[in-house]
Amino acid sequence: MMKRLFTTTAILLTVVTGPASAQSREQRQMMADIRMLQEQTQELAVAIATVTQALQDSIKALNQRLDQANDTTRKGFADQKVTVDDMGKDLRAIRERVDDTNVRVSNVREELEALRSSIPVTPPQTALPPSTDPNAPPPPAPTSGPPPSTAGLSPTRMFDTAMADYAAGQFTLAVTGFEAFLRTFPRSEMADDAQFQIGESYFALNRWTDAIGAYNAVTQNYPMGDKVSQAFYKRGLAQERLGQIDAARESWNNVLQRTQDSDPVHTLAQQNLDRVARRPTP
Repeated sequence: MMKRLFTTTAILLTVVTGPASAQSREQRQMMADIRMLQEQTQELAVAIATVTQALQDSIKALNQRLDQANDTTRKGFADQKVTVDDMGKDLRAIRERVDDTNVRVSNVREELEALRSSIPVTPPQTALPPSTDPNAPPPPAPTSGPPPSTAGLSPTRMFDTAMADYAAGQFTLAVTGFEAFLRTFPRSEMADDAQFQIGESYFALNRWTDAIGAYNAVTQNYPMGDKVSQAFYKRGLAQERLGQIDAARESWNNVLQRTQDSDPVHTLAQQNLDRVARRPTP
């Protein structure tokens, strides 16, 4: 009986202690695996942190390089803009100098043409053989006629001289000067101005018919000039002085057709048309 009990107890102890040992080994193995996983996790976290820091450093360095590249590009564009602006200023200065040179060359050319046209051409004189007669009179000295009044005068100088006479109230002398200008330089760019000033001089002298003829010459001979509208307007005033109201209206209507509303002569012509329209019918 005691032997059986002892055997049973041994069997129970074996059953009880056997699984406990196995469970303890499994737990230790699990704990070991867990510690290994924790260590691997820590190592992975450290690796991730290292890679993240490296990426941040790389991104920071890349951003700095991009900023430097942008600054360099902006500076390059700014320098190019300054260079282009300087070149534009230089080109404008060169263009102004070229225009000034062209004006001077044109003036010199006109003065040369004036000198060439004013130099009198005298036929060559053949020398006579000396006379052997001691009582013969001496040969006559060569004579030259007086040069014309426009000798050596450029178009600008002639025009300015006539304008000075007009400004001084010497209207008859101004007419003479402008007519001489037109005879000497009929192709000058100031020809239409000279013709218009002839009309202005006659207008100042109250010679309305002569003024109308001079203004007509402006509109007919220089239709592309810049004095046509003013010539039509002043012709209308001269025609009004002569009592030619219908002709004056026609002249002022020509001004309205050729000019814009912002042009002062347009406004003056419209005012005169309104003024004539308000006149009582005789």
